[in-house]
Amino acid sequence: MKDQILKKLVTLGIAASSVIALTACSGSGSSGGSGQPYRTLEQIREDGTINIGVFSDKNPFGYVDENGEYQGYDIYLARRLGEDLGVEINFVSTEAANRIEYLQTGKVDVILANFTVTPERSEVVDFASPYMNVALGVVSPNDNVIESLDDWNSEDEMIVISGTTAETYLMENYPDIKLQKYDSYATAKNALENGNGAAWANDNTEVIAFAVQNSGYTVGIPELGNQDTIAPAVYKGNTTLLDWINEEIQSLSAEQFFHTAYDETLADTYGTEYKESLVVETGASQ
Repeated sequence: MKDQILKKLVTLGIAASSVIALTACSGSGSSGGSGQPYRTLEQIREDGTINIGVFSDKNPFGYVDENGEYQGYDIYLARRLGEDLGVEINFVSTEAANRIEYLQTGKVDVILANFTVTPERSEVVDFASPYMNVALGVVSPNDNVIESLDDWNSEDEMIVISGTTAETYLMENYPDIKLQKYDSYATAKNALENGNGAAWANDNTEVIAFAVQNSGYTVGIPELGNQDTIAPAVYKGNTTLLDWINEEIQSLSAEQFFHTAYDETLADTYGTEYKESLVVETGASQ
């Protein structure tokens, strides 16, 4: 009889241990607790830190300067968000192809890395109100300026960055153009400079900046496809953080913050010519 009672106690103990282990595992890797892989606005405030995904190699929008400090248009906005939220900012360097993954895994709370709003992306992340207009553009060497893709040389290759709207657009609209795909802006720029591709397609803001900062290159196609918008993105369903960012952008627009941000971070690159066409101050919700 004692042996039977002992066996039952051992069995119950093993079962209880299994339940505890399963419960612990289900909570591991979660950023926000309660099973969700994101942190709510309240949790971010309680923790005192917000994780913001930005580029580290895309001057003048997000880059690391000679002192190891993050700078650029997106960074300017990120710092204001952190200030108004009352928390410290942890900048997380991301590449274009990792932006959605970093949100979905809880590695970042917000993406501010020149994230173009598209219907496909809107299915898997939530975009806040836009803060910039953008279109695609194509930059090429002066000795072979590309002004149209309709008469593209079949032997040439186009440089693109994986996970960008340029890659998607060309695959859908010009499937016969061979693409050279790179993971970062730095490697794409190096490829163009080394003559590895006939041209580089990317956001027109980026290719214009490249041509301004590097002699010997021309943006032969300043606008390709439709004009789009750039907006912050959060984990899909993180409504408290999304609502706060939307309200914040409305307030920032009212004070002409984005015009100031342009003057502080982009004017040296673009001058005033592109200011009104690039800056969004309406705060219109997506």
